[in-house]
Amino acid sequence: MVVEAPVLNTQVDDPSHPLHHHRRIVTDFEYGDILGEGSYSTVLVGKDKKTEKLYAIKRLDKAHIVKNNKVKYVMIERDALSKMNHPGIVKLYWTFKDNQSLYFVLDLAKNGELYTYIRRLAPFDLNIAQHYAAEILLAIEHIHHQGVIHRDIKPENILLDDNMHIKITDFGSAKILSDQQQQQQVQDDSESTRSFVGTAEYVSPELLSSEPVSKEADYWAFGCVIYQMLSGKSPFKAPTDYLIFQKIKNLEYTMPDNFPEVAKDIIQRLLVKNPRERLGAGGNIDDIKQHPFFENIDWNNLFIEPSPYAYLREKLAEELRKNPPPQVDDVWFNQDENDPFSDPQQQQSYPPSTYSPPHHHRHHLSQQSSLTRISSSSNKEDKHVVERIGEQSHPLW
Repeated sequence: MVVEAPVLNTQVDDPSHPLHHHRRIVTDFEYGDILGEGSYSTVLVGKDKKTEKLYAIKRLDKAHIVKNNKVKYVMIERDALSKMNHPGIVKLYWTFKDNQSLYFVLDLAKNGELYTYIRRLAPFDLNIAQHYAAEILLAIEHIHHQGVIHRDIKPENILLDDNMHIKITDFGSAKILSDQQQQQQVQDDSESTRSFVGTAEYVSPELLSSEPVSKEADYWAFGCVIYQMLSGKSPFKAPTDYLIFQKIKNLEYTMPDNFPEVAKDIIQRLLVKNPRERLGAGGNIDDIKQHPFFENIDWNNLFIEPSPYAYLREKLAEELRKNPPPQVDDVWFNQDENDPFSDPQQQQSYPPSTYSPPHHHRHHLSQQSSLTRISSSSNKEDKHVVERIGEQSHPLW
């Protein structure tokens, strides 16, 4: 006798559905300033009408997603974010949809991208770089513990919150590992793990060789970020993607003379061509945490107190006042007494917002480069998936 599995009621409009009272809809929020725009999404300030709490709301265009075979990445980002629960990672609160768009309701990281601080204020003092590197590493540790490889760690995807603590964002390039891969530290040889995603200057050598990508790829990118905080530029910077890739393949970078020895050592141990020989390889992230670079870090209290480097916010604001950007690449938003929904003429500028507009000179391969290799379903199948998103039993839809 075959026993049929019970059918889950997926109609969240039904009050008997367990998720009904947790649901959010478009009209639950007021929408303010545009924080940034991508190829198929717009990020806005959103205010919850009931609580008046501010969020970053990412609005994704359904038609564009289907037409450009982006359904896979939207679903990956949703599923990866839903696994995360860490102060160093942007939180996904709700997702919902209307006839034209999908919506992600996210933390509003009010002090912008780490990239902006590096571009304007780097090189950082060693203690600042150590502090933020430690916060980033704890966030990466949580991501990996949840069975996810981020695959696009870079300063643009590291935001700063009210207290100037980091929050990693943008999981659209992530890889979610199966339980077996997670437990056994097995590299996945599937097409999705070998797909060319990420950003050129932070791509690991194994990805350029079409080898399966493991968690060690995030450690490579982490090494690049440490280098960039201490020097002001990425280690493999070059005018074109091709030249960047050649530098990465040949491990062609120079260490500035003024780099502290402890910083040189950790970077050299992270920027290793063979991922199995990279510091932290094989799930041993404690090897990174125990490196002398982090000797004075109190790992248990990093996110508990306000960052000791909150003054960087004022330092950046002063720098931007003295040397305003030649183009609109630093978006500003306002809150409370400088409400983003009030008269713009009455608003006062604050530090950069959660997202800045896309910088087209940056090499973001997962969305723009012809080198991207993606195995995706047909448009017809994708359209069906998008239309079914609102009816799935997933707790966030």
